[in-house]
Amino acid sequence: MGRKIAGVELAPLNVPLHRRIQTLCAFTTSYLFFFGGLTSILFLLFLLHTKYYWITLLYVTWFWFDRDTSSRGGRPSQWLRNSAAYRYLRDYFPISLVKTADLDPKENYLIGYHPHGIMGFGTSNFVTEATGFSKEFPGIKSYVLTLKLLHYLPFYREYISAIGYCDVSKDSIDYILRTKGNAVVILIGGAKESLDANPSTSSIVLKNRKGFVKMALKNGAHLVPSYTFGENELFRQAFDNKPGSRLRRFQRFFQSRVGYAPICVTGRGFFQYSFGIVPHRVPLITVVGKPIHLTKTPSPSQEDIDKLHDRYMVALKDLFDEHKTKYGYGEQTIEFIE
Repeated sequence: MGRKIAGVELAPLNVPLHRRIQTLCAFTTSYLFFFGGLTSILFLLFLLHTKYYWITLLYVTWFWFDRDTSSRGGRPSQWLRNSAAYRYLRDYFPISLVKTADLDPKENYLIGYHPHGIMGFGTSNFVTEATGFSKEFPGIKSYVLTLKLLHYLPFYREYISAIGYCDVSKDSIDYILRTKGNAVVILIGGAKESLDANPSTSSIVLKNRKGFVKMALKNGAHLVPSYTFGENELFRQAFDNKPGSRLRRFQRFFQSRVGYAPICVTGRGFFQYSFGIVPHRVPLITVVGKPIHLTKTPSPSQEDIDKLHDRYMVALKDLFDEHKTKYGYGEQTIEFIE
């Protein structure tokens, strides 16, 4: 632990270089998530007022012709997915992937990712090779699906597309699941769940989330629950946004209109541990459960959807309860909300 000055806990000066690099990778990932899109927009607007205005015009033209890529499997780069930067990011927390059952590459899968947390750092298990996803699940190609809005942010959209993020639209899911051996990973709770991402809590937005079940049935993709222990421990809400508060009502209103929730969180900094946008060093363990096998149903009834949804909720709770004590969360209880 470092010493404190004016209530701020400073990081020791003798931190090894490899740990500094790990922190840099965590900071860069957070910065791109929180400010990457805004930085790119301001940069392109700035170029419009210089002799390099043509760069902005070229990018806008490229964006127009490339606008549907996020719904067509993205543009994943194996070089980027194998980058050393993600191994440093893995070791920062560290991040680990736990397999409980095989996934048959002759089938398709829809993996539910829980909890959403603030950023979903644990999804790096599925879009990079830092934790050996392709070795654990040979023949399975995974795609993490995110808000369409993120794929409208200049330059950031190219980055997330290159590591395997696509948008979470119906067209995107249908396109990816056309090919056997593919798996889509969906953060089921979405932006709404990020509002309840607080340390020592396991609040999961799932009760009324049934669209993913319908898509699984229509595409014949077996459902797989997963839970990342530690995801909610990385940041804390900077302000009290408990349900019913004025801030929460504003956040929910904004989220309903724009698609994402405006949140203000704090983690740690590069040279101190008291505040900042760098996530805390907390082990992230993503446990991938057993697949819930189903039969392809092009036009599922509401009864079909409800029954499978109930099975999924039970499987997720069982997965959480089976592993929580092993990973240090024995006193927590998973809570399904909304």
